[in-house]
Amino acid sequence: MFRIFNTFGKHLETFQPVNTKTVTIFTCGPSVYQKSHIGNFRTFLFEDIVVRYLEYLGYQVERGMNITDIEDKAIKEAENIGTSVKALADPNIETFLKEMRGLKMKIPNFLPRASETVEKAVEIIERLVDLKIAYWHDGNCYFDPLKYPGFGELYGLDMQKWPERKKRFHKDTYPGMRWNRGDFILWHRYKEGDTAHWDTRIGKGRPAWNIQDPSMIIRHFNETLSLYCGGIDNLIRHHDYTRAVLESIRPYPMAKYWLHCHHLHVDGKKMSKSIGNILYTDDLQEKGYSLSEIRFFLIYGHYRIKLNYSDKRMQSVTERLRKFKEQIKKIENKAGSKANAYTMTALKINEVFQERMNDDLDVKGAFDNVSAIVLSVDIKNLTSSAASEIMKALKDMDKVLKIIY
Repeated sequence: MFRIFNTFGKHLETFQPVNTKTVTIFTCGPSVYQKSHIGNFRTFLFEDIVVRYLEYLGYQVERGMNITDIEDKAIKEAENIGTSVKALADPNIETFLKEMRGLKMKIPNFLPRASETVEKAVEIIERLVDLKIAYWHDGNCYFDPLKYPGFGELYGLDMQKWPERKKRFHKDTYPGMRWNRGDFILWHRYKEGDTAHWDTRIGKGRPAWNIQDPSMIIRHFNETLSLYCGGIDNLIRHHDYTRAVLESIRPYPMAKYWLHCHHLHVDGKKMSKSIGNILYTDDLQEKGYSLSEIRFFLIYGHYRIKLNYSDKRMQSVTERLRKFKEQIKKIENKAGSKANAYTMTALKINEVFQERMNDDLDVKGAFDNVSAIVLSVDIKNLTSSAASEIMKALKDMDKVLKIIY
């Protein structure tokens, strides 16, 4: 049985979708004020593995991924370079989709932009204000977490430490990994000179970051999501906010399972502009690595464990993949036109792959175990039929990993 670690409750659970006909998933996508780096793509590739493995198990999957194209950072960056937010975002979105295809990622069924769902955000705000969960102050709209029972449960926030004096936090994001214990903003009022704003029935302004995901979700999904995925940094000041907003206006849970991918560091340090250690797929290609090898490096490690990039580790992991593929080529050269019943070797490949993947998506364990079997194949005495059966098992596996073809 497929077991996954549910961040909500923080324990392994056997996966049972909300809707047995279609598994619904919503995943955090890019903030397109800048190009996505390999740390971002580690999370996006983890989400791709989730989708592909569910399909491997026979599920039909319907996935949405948000594109954050309006936020404080995007507006500031556009102003700095003297352009519009749209002109800043559009080429970054185009590049992101191109890189997704290059890394053999499945394009989600829905790719809504925050700028396209402003009306939905307005509807949510109106409802929250009617329920007295949100309120207006100085032209901005704020959400009061104390009005939502269970706030902070996803992260495990100690609500006994909540301050008695009311505080309001009016930025989309704040630096650092700390909690803002107070009311968070839903709507930014228009200020003279603002370059990104909408004229709506609740006034002129723009939706804040933490109402954007709910507005995009309700546009496409009208039931409890089976899965909600994102990076571990979203557990601070984001996913609990998103859950509180959406569950305040819907009489059912936002998602059944929450999955979070850990950070990717470079030489033991968090990627940062100030340090100058941000890496992009282009940088690794210039070092001589293919997109398939980059994909493999970013998925080769358990998603809940921090992954570290170094030139030495990148080379070592790549050599492991190249050796594996060289052996596969030898097996393929021996294969006939079709496979008969599975041999013990082919059956073992399927067995160890599913065993490790069923254990909370242990991609590294799955690959290592399959690789050990493949590398032990006696090419000289391999029959054409047996080679064909092994190739069929490997091709089935590669529908998930996408590292061979």
